[in-house]
Amino acid sequence: MAGALFAGVDGGGSKTDYLLIDGSGQLLAAHAGPASYHLEIGLDGLRTVLREGLAALFAQARIGGEAIAHAFFGLPGYGEDSAIEPALDDLPEPLLGHRRYRCGNDMVCGWAGSLGGGDGINIVAGTGSIGYGERRGASARAGGWGEVFSDEGSAYWIAARGLNAFTRMSDGRLPKGPLHALLRTSLDLSIDLDLCARILAGMSRAGVARLARLIERAANDGDAEAIRIFDEAARELAEIVGAVRRSLGFAPAELVPVSYSGGVFKAGGLILGPLQRHLDAQSPGYRLQAPLLPPDAGAAIYAARLAAQPLSPAAMQRLATSLRERRS
Repeated sequence: MAGALFAGVDGGGSKTDYLLIDGSGQLLAAHAGPASYHLEIGLDGLRTVLREGLAALFAQARIGGEAIAHAFFGLPGYGEDSAIEPALDDLPEPLLGHRRYRCGNDMVCGWAGSLGGGDGINIVAGTGSIGYGERRGASARAGGWGEVFSDEGSAYWIAARGLNAFTRMSDGRLPKGPLHALLRTSLDLSIDLDLCARILAGMSRAGVARLARLIERAANDGDAEAIRIFDEAARELAEIVGAVRRSLGFAPAELVPVSYSGGVFKAGGLILGPLQRHLDAQSPGYRLQAPLLPPDAGAAIYAARLAAQPLSPAAMQRLATSLRERRS
């Protein structure tokens, strides 16, 4: 270990990733745990998830919480309920044994990892969706209002529209494409109307979001409706980026680095191609680039920044190399 230790927690509606690094960018421990969305699992559930996740992380490195110089907890839904925010802020203290940490929205993890903490905009499309960016010390967000009436372009949004397309295909309102047979087989439906019981009888938010992978498969099989859904998702995500850009005051001709994080982008060209096209239609100043680091690394490097000990470019490169080796 070289110097101070920093812990990053990237929460989400499907899983939570934990990372421990030192000031030189050396990767000391990593752990993946269950979802940490307090609106689904409650505060007690969130406390349990964080306690068990941190315990597993620290056990790998053979340290206790007191050894952490600073930590950042990126939590889904943070900042969207002022009444519960103090309780969220207090949760990590007994788990670490100190208050050298900060809680924030998990969108910060995606931005800090994808852009290395530099000025620009990151778009998250996982279970939910949200955009976040920084420019000259100012920050802004857009989207991320929840799956009931927002989260455009997210896995949940894509899945919901794919399920709607299935119902239209079943009724004859749309011609049947590969999506219909794929969903019927994958969900083991005896009749099409069994879909109601599969989805409405308690399928979780994360469970619905996972169905987006089936819509992706249908699109890759040439289903026109599934392809259209991914194009619309990209357009919605580009509009979120545009809203953040306007809030941050980027000049019309100013170069705006844009990166991305979240499971939807595992679809590759199916989502990135139309995203580039919709961004280009907004402005020629966007530079869409692959993420430098994943969100859990973003949480850790943001913790170092909060401690006024930001990682050097060499340390960032060391961390990126270590992560590639560990996850290859």
